Amino acid sequence: MSNLEQKVNELKTTGVYRELPVNEGPCEAIIRLNGHDVINLSSNNYLGFSNHPRIKKAAQNAIEKYGVGAGAVRTIVGNMDIHEELDRVIAKFKHEEACIVFQSGFACNAGVIQAITDKGDLIISDELNHASIIDGVRLSKADRAVYKHSDMDDLKRVLEEKRTQYNQVLIITDGVFSMDGDIAKLPEIVKLAKAYNAMTYVDDAHGSGVLGRSGRGTVDHFGLHGQVDFIIGTLSKAIGVVGGYVCGSKVTREWLLHRGRPLLFSTAMMPAAAAAIIEAFKMLEETEAFTNQLWDNAKYFKSRLKNLGFDIGKSETPITPIMVGDEAKTIAFSKELLKRGVYVSGIVFPTVQRGMGRIRCMVSALHQKSDLDRAVDILYQTAKDMQIL
Repeated sequence: MSNLEQKVNELKTTGVYRELPVNEGPCEAIIRLNGHDVINLSSNNYLGFSNHPRIKKAAQNAIEKYGVGAGAVRTIVGNMDIHEELDRVIAKFKHEEACIVFQSGFACNAGVIQAITDKGDLIISDELNHASIIDGVRLSKADRAVYKHSDMDDLKRVLEEKRTQYNQVLIITDGVFSMDGDIAKLPEIVKLAKAYNAMTYVDDAHGSGVLGRSGRGTVDHFGLHGQVDFIIGTLSKAIGVVGGYVCGSKVTREWLLHRGRPLLFSTAMMPAAAAAIIEAFKMLEETEAFTNQLWDNAKYFKSRLKNLGFDIGKSETPITPIMVGDEAKTIAFSKELLKRGVYVSGIVFPTVQRGMGRIRCMVSALHQKSDLDRAVDILYQTAKDMQIL
């Protein structure tokens, strides 16, 4: 324990130690955090679904019918009819042949990557892919290579050098990169995959519910239906509940039910969560109002920040980083903003590279323009006071 205590003290000494904030109510645009009302710019609740009355009612009804837990893994007795319905609903929404739901997006990457690759295969991963992809790759027996972020020339170089040495090759990318808000060059990746007989795998955690028609995701955004082998998404961000899924072919679903370890060794999703998710997808099918409002707010917020001189990197989505650089200053900026009424997370190493600290602003469909105006005013004044801007 003395070793861990020393490591924690190092975090405190370098100014990057943090304590967990405590939210005292639902995840809304304004939340009561640590006893104070603040503007929430740190949530992945893009569409405001996590506290929506229709979705809550669906969950309540499911509890009355099914109880609070599934009671087992899906391969024993935990596979309820509502889980099967959820798989079908997502596959239909995504315009894919089949779907299988996991307990979380992280569990998807941990379970799917190791199940679809083996010794003698190669995984090629974007250098800025999510931590869950990195861990999923580590669990695989396949060899791995990394290409420079969204650099198609570098991806082509790796394919040219290594493709003939392996049985299967799997190219993995985030759909939307969670720390910078930029979108993968999916059409170019798919083109290269076809040219070199490789499979494609897209983690669309921050694209699902955000990009494409009614939030159908990055694949829909680029019109690539049927051309991406494995499409991963979360049900805890724009959908507002919990869980993850993989969409693809029917045979992919069949194989994962036999080799996807999180499915085999962890209890199935709560039926109330499944019902809530089904209702969320029904709402997205009915209207584009939620996604339109999200994008209207995001464009407004980003425009105001740019006009004031903030460096928001290369964001193309509602994810809006404000680049700071120094890790300690980033955390101090975040803490000062919280004192002044804006909660926004400070992102530092190891989540991003050293010297690339930033606060990451997450706008939602719930925010009113007045909320965003007040937040921008506080961001600007705080940045000026701290000589960040």
